[in-house]
Amino acid sequence: MSEPAITWDIDVRRRFEHAGRRFDLQSRFVSDARRLILYGPSGAGKSQTLKVIAGLTPPDAGHVRLSGRTLVDRAAGIDVPARDRRLGYVFQDYALFPHLTVAQNVGFGLAPGARNPGRGTVAPQVHRWLTAFELGPLANHYPEQLSGGQRQRTALARALVTEPQALLLDEPFAALDTALRARLRDELSALLDHLAIPMILITHDPADVDRLGDEVLHLAEGVVLPPSANAAAA
Repeated sequence: MSEPAITWDIDVRRRFEHAGRRFDLQSRFVSDARRLILYGPSGAGKSQTLKVIAGLTPPDAGHVRLSGRTLVDRAAGIDVPARDRRLGYVFQDYALFPHLTVAQNVGFGLAPGARNPGRGTVAPQVHRWLTAFELGPLANHYPEQLSGGQRQRTALARALVTEPQALLLDEPFAALDTALRARLRDELSALLDHLAIPMILITHDPADVDRLGDEVLHLAEGVVLPPSANAAAA
């Protein structure tokens, strides 16, 4: 029987210094999980790990490989720009552009350079995801006019419109109430099953772990705990 393909191969190090304080990130793991969760308290290094994978923060050393594709390797001088990594990123606060409509926000990743997509024409890819997330009636609304769940769906649609190789989700349910969190977890789970797309989700909520995790890695003080410690913390 053949060995499962490695999806995630991460070994990155980065030192952060601010206001006289130092934090050393030494995030290292290999996994073939489709749904991988990085779990731990605030300040454990989860978001920083995700930003390094996405190309938003450069590592001081190490590498990031996704399904055999090298995204960064400091020793080899490889550093694929964030826009070319084909990763869909959803920020904790969703990071929607307040001056753009829902349709424009979703289509932003398709616009060349820094040009905002126009309001007149909706690309077929944008229409597909507006329909999939039931956002069609809200296409001309602005983020301030949306509920928390609608903002999250808009952010997910924007992440998926470019057909990414993987999804990176930073505490996607943190700003939602308990009932809405449960419903949107179910929606996300069904979406991931349908798309068969790898995901890393970071959270400190055990309910996210129970519903969405194929594999769970625990982080503490910038380090991924060994398997024995992960099992004990589960």
